[in-house]
Amino acid sequence: MKKGRRQSLVSQYLENVSRKALEEYQDVVRNYVRGRHGIYVLYRRDRLYYVGLASNLRNRLKAHLKDRHGASWDRFSVYLTIQDGHIRELESLALRILKPVGNRVGGKFARAENLRTRLAREIRELERGRLREIMGIPARFKPLNAVRKAGKVAGAPVLAKYANTPARLRRRYKGKLLTARVRPDGSIRFAGEVFNSPSLAGRAAIGGKRAVNGWVFWSYERAPGDWVRLDELRK
Repeated sequence: MKKGRRQSLVSQYLENVSRKALEEYQDVVRNYVRGRHGIYVLYRRDRLYYVGLASNLRNRLKAHLKDRHGASWDRFSVYLTIQDGHIRELESLALRILKPVGNRVGGKFARAENLRTRLAREIRELERGRLREIMGIPARFKPLNAVRKAGKVAGAPVLAKYANTPARLRRRYKGKLLTARVRPDGSIRFAGEVFNSPSLAGRAAIGGKRAVNGWVFWSYERAPGDWVRLDELRK
């Protein structure tokens, strides 16, 4: 693959084709989809009826000519994918957005985080702040726990000021995956020691030989499976 060229998810597609094409020209259509995986869509009078995925589209389309959906659709589309690694989530996305009447089960995501709870919590925090301001109630200050390292009290942890403080950090260094955990007060625990900045934790991770820019060194999980540089947190 040439540098800079994105790999396609969909390699070929056939859209809004009459059911008659599948019935009367089976050899032609099925030759396109034989042994292929992807997403298929069934329509009834130009309205979405059913969305499905298949590792063998030929067999699935043939079955839908006679199964419980047989009399419920008159046109179809197929989208052939290069790989099958993401088609299940692609199907789930389509089901959740489109809600086809012929599908009995809604789409489910394997590891995605539902942000609804976080949104409600952050709105409540903002509303409490507004209420304190309107009523003239001073905000209660709760000092952070000081971080002790080498017998000395350090300043407030650098990550403490970020509302969406990550829970885990990681870095692959010299073939080894290094992991660290961010504590509730924003300090970082790595290899049994606690640090108040990503850079100090990064320096310890490479053996303390040189200074490290922890914001570039570490990555955090912005969403399930989505690891990005810690510096993205500051943006």
